[in-house]
Amino acid sequence: MSDAAIAVAGLHKRFGATVALDGMSFDVGYGEVAGLAGPNGAGKSTTMRVILGLDAADTGTALVGGRRYRELRRPLTHVGALLDAAALQPGRSAYHHLLWIARSQGLGRARVAEVVEKVGLGPVARRKAGGFSLGMRQRLGIAAALLGDPRVLLLDEPFNGLDPEGVIWMRTLIRSLAQQGRAVLLSSHLLNELQDTASRLIVVGRGRVIADAPVDELLATSPTLEAAYVALSRDHVDYRGAAG
Repeated sequence: MSDAAIAVAGLHKRFGATVALDGMSFDVGYGEVAGLAGPNGAGKSTTMRVILGLDAADTGTALVGGRRYRELRRPLTHVGALLDAAALQPGRSAYHHLLWIARSQGLGRARVAEVVEKVGLGPVARRKAGGFSLGMRQRLGIAAALLGDPRVLLLDEPFNGLDPEGVIWMRTLIRSLAQQGRAVLLSSHLLNELQDTASRLIVVGRGRVIADAPVDELLATSPTLEAAYVALSRDHVDYRGAAG
């Protein structure tokens, strides 16, 4: 049994004729922010969905704290996730959206109030979430991920839709979570944000890991993380169609 926070080993997954995962393997430790980067279709979101039990791998294992997601009792107390900020009932207020999730995990109103304030949604918590901007929905998604006070977090493109103040807030929050001993797996196309937030970069392409190295090590050989990423991934991208 792995003692890593997240342990992904030999994941293979097909959707019809499309190979989504082709031996995806990596670990994430507690106290670490691991950035997951790769071109569209590289397998980032599918990997997260397999970890969370939303998709079943054809072969391989994905463990959280040494167990499969389906084996976790009250799973949100073990792992929190933001995969799709639009996954909410638009007619429900932010507060009641979180309360509905909290009750499914045996959590009370006090915890809902805590996370609402933590993500800065206190003044709008009683407003219908369907009228929120993308940035506000991202904050609401983070609040849902934090409800169970989990030791592991999976965040898929959390910087999308955030204004500059929101980006700084998100970056600070993610770093603080790792400083508390939590493990964060962070997927983003914004390499500058991964450079400023992640301690390690996992580069994926065509369903497998291309490179896995500390961010400081990559920056020692390249002027920016973006330059390092381009050099690592250039032979693992399929270009189709016209630009624009």
